Amino acid sequence: MLICRFAAGDDIWYGALDGLGDDDEITEDTIVAPMAGHPFVEIRPEGSVLKAADIRLLAPVLPSKVVCVGKNYRAHAAEMDSEVPSEPLLFLKPSTSVIGPGDPIDLPWQSERVDHEGELAVVIGRMCKDVPVERVGEVIFGYTCANDVTARDLQKSDGQWTRAKGFDTFCPLGPWIQTELRAEDADVTVRVNGEVRQRSGIDAMVHGVGALVAYISSCMTLLPGDVILTGTPEGVGPLHRGDSVGVQISGIGTLTNPVRSEAP
Repeated sequence: MLICRFAAGDDIWYGALDGLGDDDEITEDTIVAPMAGHPFVEIRPEGSVLKAADIRLLAPVLPSKVVCVGKNYRAHAAEMDSEVPSEPLLFLKPSTSVIGPGDPIDLPWQSERVDHEGELAVVIGRMCKDVPVERVGEVIFGYTCANDVTARDLQKSDGQWTRAKGFDTFCPLGPWIQTELRAEDADVTVRVNGEVRQRSGIDAMVHGVGALVAYISSCMTLLPGDVILTGTPEGVGPLHRGDSVGVQISGIGTLTNPVRSEAP
């Protein structure tokens, strides 16, 4: 099932999306069934149906926290002149960094080099702590696309990653949540202005989804709607004003965002 969050007029809803094209893109036949309440509690249709062309997609979830994993693809660690950590390397992005499909990524005036990092995002469906690997499937609501936008020069100069990863607009999510994805069979592709920059199978991750959720939940309580970014493959590169960056994950769809400059 595809779950989206959207605006229709002045109202914001969760809804079930149906009728995507063969390329996992919205067509004129795509419809949305609004939900009564919150899908993390109960998926209950409200009773009406809307055309997807008549709504505006929002970030599919508003997480209390975004937990990220660094250097989780060997080839990306190598391009960063770094070793793969023996355990998952964790950092956080603030909830205020989250934007949705079509929302602009703002290039901050403090940075001269901002990079794209396309990633698979895991959406948590229930409060959990110390989840065993064999039970991770019970706490995952679904998956979406993410872009771990990074001010690369600040990441290097600061010596830690909070500022470089935490600017407003630096965590695009979407375009919707796929609840039935077999993550290990999916591929991630990043295009900038149509040019392929990153492409990899999700199965190339050093630490898989099950291991990551178990490890992270051993450190902190995860809440419904929390998001885990699972790391990016090789090919990260700079974004410039006027660019359009798309993160595509097979079986989900494509998250596309324009890039603009932020005034100082």
